[in-house]
Amino acid sequence: MTETNYLLRLLKDFPLVEEHRPWARRIVDFDAWMNIIEVLAVSDWDFLGLWAERQTQDNDRFQIHMSLRDAENTTVVVITLPLDGLSYPAVSGVRPGAARLERVVADLYGLVALGAEDMRPWLDHGRWLVNHPMAEAEAREVVPFGYDFLTADSEQALHQIPVGPVHAGIIEPGHFRFHANGETVVRLEERLGYVHKGVQALMEGKTVQEAAKLAGRLSGDSTVAHALAFVQAAEAAVGIEAPPRAVWLRAIMAEIERVANHLGDFGAVCNDAAFALMLSHAMTLKEKLQRMSHHVFGHRLMMDRIIPGGVAVDINKEAARHIMAAAREVRKGFQRLSDLYDDTPSLLDRTVGSGITMASLAHRFGTGGVVARAAGRAIDARKNPGYAPYGELDFDVPIEIDGDVHCRLMIRAAEIKESLALIERFTDGLPTGPLTRALPRHAGEGMALVEGFRGEIMTWLRLDADGLVARCFPRDPSWFQWPLLEACIEGNIVADFPLCNKSFNCSYSGVDL
Repeated sequence: MTETNYLLRLLKDFPLVEEHRPWARRIVDFDAWMNIIEVLAVSDWDFLGLWAERQTQDNDRFQIHMSLRDAENTTVVVITLPLDGLSYPAVSGVRPGAARLERVVADLYGLVALGAEDMRPWLDHGRWLVNHPMAEAEAREVVPFGYDFLTADSEQALHQIPVGPVHAGIIEPGHFRFHANGETVVRLEERLGYVHKGVQALMEGKTVQEAAKLAGRLSGDSTVAHALAFVQAAEAAVGIEAPPRAVWLRAIMAEIERVANHLGDFGAVCNDAAFALMLSHAMTLKEKLQRMSHHVFGHRLMMDRIIPGGVAVDINKEAARHIMAAAREVRKGFQRLSDLYDDTPSLLDRTVGSGITMASLAHRFGTGGVVARAAGRAIDARKNPGYAPYGELDFDVPIEIDGDVHCRLMIRAAEIKESLALIERFTDGLPTGPLTRALPRHAGEGMALVEGFRGEIMTWLRLDADGLVARCFPRDPSWFQWPLLEACIEGNIVADFPLCNKSFNCSYSGVDL
């Protein structure tokens, strides 16, 4: 019996939550949770997320949730373990991508992952007014505490290089601690959490319309993708689908967002290799897209244009012509940049072979997006498990195998071209009909997987009897990509860190929640 069949057979013996859509949620016991961890140690199931909440039937107790996907098909499951106390068996021993999520659960709820190697505070920097704000929330004295960075042992002399949290550029705060032997990086560790916003708690008690706006602000460069994941989860929870025209308009916006961000990242990597000309031209193309977005959708980032039940704005024939013209112009301009990159040996010398990410690590951490596809891992939520309207179209998911900075740029270049073609196809084939569908207000649970420009966004949502948000967990792809950035820089020189970092372009805000 395969591990997939074993896990599914195991889960069938446990209660199914009928109101959870579109995939099954099962409530398991301690022994089953331990068995599932054993399966994960030897199987191809992808770890998608881990989060906690109060038990709906007993507000003084908690439950832990975990979502998984079979990498070979579209099987997705959510597994729930009700807790008698304040601890649960750790998942991070077999799926290290869970490590920081376990630390967040400890910070917010006071729940301890038994057997976890790392339970240092993550979001909690000692500046909160209360302990465990999503649990007992007892008042405490504000005493900022330090952080015990991991050490590195070497027979040769090592030195530490602290960078951040305040950086030279106008970017979000994050601290990077390098251990180096001369110019060679031996270990890198990040400390994040500086822009924790309490979004999960803020969503509770909100209407889905209000919470959708918060979702769209989790990481501003992915406002379309995060909003799309939230509304798809909300629509699944109440058992409706958005009208076809709205679904296609959502896809147009999602692909525009993907192209705009890939353009910026392509130019920024080259800029960090001292080839500023590439950044200037790439940002010019990105600016053209964002000006077009403002003209057509009323906002440069298309924020708040995707709403529960549909979209907030329509396009007419003139707007469609603007979209098509922008796609043609960007395609032509980017081809010149792509050719320039290929014909610049000094640039290739910096990107080829730098910052290699192994496919085995990408799988263990559950990483998707550009980082995974550059290492030979064909993960794309638009195809697996898939969602409308992508199932109606055939499109390529580019793959590279060497996993270095160059491969991540090549994936972005290929995705820019593929997304521009999708934008044209969606715009040309846009169906007629209404833009919205009313959401009934009742209890339900929903989950969605959406492909953002960084990779898979997973959003899980539970609504109460009044249709208000009882619990929402949005998981940005950066949760699983930041640790791989630490791994890929080992053995590279310090000066190559900006290239590696920008070739990942992980979100700070998306993981500070």
